[in-house]
Amino acid sequence: MTTYKPLLAITMGDPAGAGPEIVVKALNSSEIRPICHALVIGDAGVMRAAAEIVGIPMEIHAVSSPDEMRSDEHVLNVLDLKDVDVASLVRGRVSASAGKAAYDAIEKGTLLTLEGTTDAIVTSALNKDALNQAGYHFPGHTQILAHLCGVSDAVMMLTADNLRIVHVSTHVSLRHACDLVTKERILRVLQLGVDATRSMGVEKPRVVVPGLNPHSGEGGLFGTEEADHIIPAIEEAKALGFDVRGPLPPDTAFLRAYRGEFDLVIAMYHDQGHIPIKMAGFEKGVNVTLGLPIIRTSVDHGTVFGKAGKGTADPTSMIEAIKLATTMCRTARDSSARR
Repeated sequence: MTTYKPLLAITMGDPAGAGPEIVVKALNSSEIRPICHALVIGDAGVMRAAAEIVGIPMEIHAVSSPDEMRSDEHVLNVLDLKDVDVASLVRGRVSASAGKAAYDAIEKGTLLTLEGTTDAIVTSALNKDALNQAGYHFPGHTQILAHLCGVSDAVMMLTADNLRIVHVSTHVSLRHACDLVTKERILRVLQLGVDATRSMGVEKPRVVVPGLNPHSGEGGLFGTEEADHIIPAIEEAKALGFDVRGPLPPDTAFLRAYRGEFDLVIAMYHDQGHIPIKMAGFEKGVNVTLGLPIIRTSVDHGTVFGKAGKGTADPTSMIEAIKLATTMCRTARDSSARR
């Protein structure tokens, strides 16, 4: 039986960063070539230059639609948006033109995936300053994807190996993050997190919910959010049939998940979830957007401006993002076939 190989839309990221070089390295990997088909979304000239920088002899095949793709091993298919002047591109520098090119790639890749032409989108890194200079005022990739997909809310999941973390809030102040810890929000994030964890091959996810406060509030001495919102959310989740524990003290909840006791952690705010995932696997972390009508994974790092043009940027996170997107596509396909 032939193994299903999904077609992934892979954005080049900010052309002034190391994203294009990382994409070339990842798609040349022996781990990636056998498992999926890749269509890079971006500028063919940028990708051609990236292949030269990293010293990989790939033919850059510019296409205007996926129908024109070639399957040769050393061919990199690029849906050419023709929106970067490579001769004037300054690597490692923030610019409005690079921000616009990065946004154009996300927009095109998202539309292709929404219409079913591609099976998922895997995104390289953006620079928020460049985006803002180009007139796109979003706090990050997650909000862009939510906007393009027409959803009012989206949830961030970070993964590294078997550690999976979803966030009740992300890019807001810590003061505001405390106000977002509500029973309703926790339940929504938990449901999306469990669904995503299942799509990653875990049939019955074991969930742990850390507290917001030190020692999970210490019975109300250090805060009441646990009693007012987190415990009621856990109780309702259990009533709905979820395997969930908590609220556990945050400093032990993540450790126990890292050691394999739990499959999913519900982080209460940005840094509570980001710090352990970075510690567990900085190079191999993957960002997954939940709550969208499409599958989207991403590198879990920035544009790596300091290594742009040098050919030395590490492709591990992109490789892991592509592998995870492939797994999620296969699970979704199998689930549809069983219906």
